[in-house]
Amino acid sequence: MAEQALTGYKKWLEGIGEQGTFFQHFFRNIFRGGFEWSEFVRQCYEIGYRSMMLVGITSFIMGLVLILQLRPSLLELGAESMLPKTLAVSFVREIGPVIIAIICAGKVASGIGAELGSMKVTEQIDAMEVSGANPLQYLVVTRVLATAFMVPLLTLIGDAIGLFGGYLALNFTDDISFSLYFTKCISSLEFMDLLPAVIKTIFFGFAIGFVGCYKGYNSNKGTESVGLAANSAVVTASLWIFVIDAVAVQITSILFYR
Repeated sequence: MAEQALTGYKKWLEGIGEQGTFFQHFFRNIFRGGFEWSEFVRQCYEIGYRSMMLVGITSFIMGLVLILQLRPSLLELGAESMLPKTLAVSFVREIGPVIIAIICAGKVASGIGAELGSMKVTEQIDAMEVSGANPLQYLVVTRVLATAFMVPLLTLIGDAIGLFGGYLALNFTDDISFSLYFTKCISSLEFMDLLPAVIKTIFFGFAIGFVGCYKGYNSNKGTESVGLAANSAVVTASLWIFVIDAVAVQITSILFYR
């Protein structure tokens, strides 16, 4: 058991070192000339536009369910009028960014890991290196930057859809006008509620893209490794999202929410 634990610890340290080296190569290729703008735009379309339907449906259901769950508790306290404010603050600050990031981790990180893993298996990445192309700049940099750029936009769209879902749920039992509901939601939010949430989604997106690219780019040769890369990318990206969120909450609590 001691030998197995020592072997696992060594592999863990080796993995950290490999990720550090991969990040160094990624960062170096960001500022190298010949940035692939067309591939970056294509990845923004693939990551952002093609994920919008899933993010919208998830956000809508979350907003609807939260109102239905919060209403009985606030009704007992005689604070039913606080429903729009409670939903807006909780959804924009925490629930929306984390849920949407997890959805993107499941869809985007697995897709990137499987795509690059299959390219590794079929030796397409080796062929790019032999032909003089830069696979890191073309495959990795564009995907990581596109994910870091699109996840915050998806989060903002998801927040709006989630609040709309809450409005429909509130009208199942009460009668509140559209303008009054969103006036209460917007008036309850401050700029410092939105800014930290958007900033941390940038890190969420970077973690999703980086983990997906790392797992796919460094997968072993073999068809089985493609599935392992996709599965490992989802699990690792989801874990990093929770870690980043925990750190972000502590920082924002100290700086903004005293």
